[in-house]
Amino acid sequence: MLKDFLEGKPLRHPVHPLLVHFPIGLFILSLLLDLASLAFPSVPNLVRDSFYAMLVGIITALFAAVPGFVDYTDIRSDHPAKRTATAHMILNLLVVALYGINLGVRSSMLADSKIPLLPLVLSLVGVALLSASGYLGGRLVYDEGISVGRHKRRTPTPEDTLHFSAAHFAQNEQSDVVFIPVPEAERLQEKETLRAEIDGQVIAIAKIDNHFYGFQEFCTHRSGPLSEGSFEGFNVQCPWHNSCFDVRTGKVTNGPAKVDLKTFKMEMRDGKICVRIPPKNRKTNA
Repeated sequence: MLKDFLEGKPLRHPVHPLLVHFPIGLFILSLLLDLASLAFPSVPNLVRDSFYAMLVGIITALFAAVPGFVDYTDIRSDHPAKRTATAHMILNLLVVALYGINLGVRSSMLADSKIPLLPLVLSLVGVALLSASGYLGGRLVYDEGISVGRHKRRTPTPEDTLHFSAAHFAQNEQSDVVFIPVPEAERLQEKETLRAEIDGQVIAIAKIDNHFYGFQEFCTHRSGPLSEGSFEGFNVQCPWHNSCFDVRTGKVTNGPAKVDLKTFKMEMRDGKICVRIPPKNRKTNA
């Protein structure tokens, strides 16, 4: 599947971070060649070489934009990082447009021994915008964990979070437990997951060996999204820092996590797959 390839699943490595180094390096090289033409005007072809470095930089930037846009579309609309990702994308588009204008300005100056002021200023502005975009890209990965580990997934990553209220399903306030039907779980294939939010508690539900298991969505190490992790047997591996947990018990099977997961029993009731929520995990009406 094309989307899987653009996410880097066949390579076991994300594609976008591999490609962005080329335009960044080429745009900076172009600026360095511009500065060199000012310092050493007797050296031939520096302005021309800067032009071609910029041209190849734009081409590689367009290639890098394709998997980058695929990663962008995978960010949930309710995720706080969506705004940052949008700003990152807009800055990148501005950079490509600015360098395209710069190429047009330079096209009649290839024989010059020194770079004129206007294209030099455009390059300086381009590098500044590129740096701001790179900062936002770093925040998306290191602060928000966007796209981290998705290249490891062999099954679809959940796109949406289902929302339920335990009070809606409780028969009375004195019930020991409440069972919440999750009909969407019936569509899960082997080792696929979905997310469900129940009164503020986000739960991942996975199908393994034709059984369903519920466990807290966020890793106890740095809150990585376990519904986007990978499975080996009954172990789920966090996509951020590779902590592993047994989905049957919640026990840590591999660090760096040290705290076990909270688990939720899944039962079949009245022909429906239900998650069992104890009273302490649900809110009651005043």
